[in-house]
Amino acid sequence: MLYLVRHGRTAANAKGLLQGRLDPPLDEIGCKQAEAIATLIGDVDEVISSPLVRAQQTAAFFGQDVVVDEAWIELAYGEYEGVPAGEVPPEVWQSWKTNAMYATKGGESFGALDARVRAACEGLADRIHANNIVVVSHVSPIKAAVGWALNTTMDIMFHCHLGQASLCRVDMGRFGPLLHSFNEQATVGPY
Repeated sequence: MLYLVRHGRTAANAKGLLQGRLDPPLDEIGCKQAEAIATLIGDVDEVISSPLVRAQQTAAFFGQDVVVDEAWIELAYGEYEGVPAGEVPPEVWQSWKTNAMYATKGGESFGALDARVRAACEGLADRIHANNIVVVSHVSPIKAAVGWALNTTMDIMFHCHLGQASLCRVDMGRFGPLLHSFNEQATVGPY
């Protein structure tokens, strides 16, 4: 099984900021979320993480060596990193939604992200049939991986929600990847 885990909350998440490649750590709630999702999943054979601190901190809660893989890094929002999502101009959102090759100044396109994540998923396909592998990443790469599992395009990006420290499960079946669950949440005590 492939366990796709979104990192726990950061202070930037709490403020509604686009983080992209910014590298803030988990906040106190994010650490509790990361611990809870690791407990929910339990023992695994392998843990892979995005190179960003928030993902690596979440991965550390699985209690074993973590392989860092650049393919799982978050989308680069370029000039909009650190900006509240509500302050991004509507025309930028529309361009992201309708043009897979659109990238802001200093940013990355969803098409480029999709290509690198699908390649990473294909690289894991044979191993997830026999092993339990956790990948700790970010909202956009996980949605791309879900798109891979569903054999669809990145069009799903704007039609589904992933909470912090959420879990999606993907296995390999006779006809390819199978999405078993989406946006599972572990129970965490009161914040």
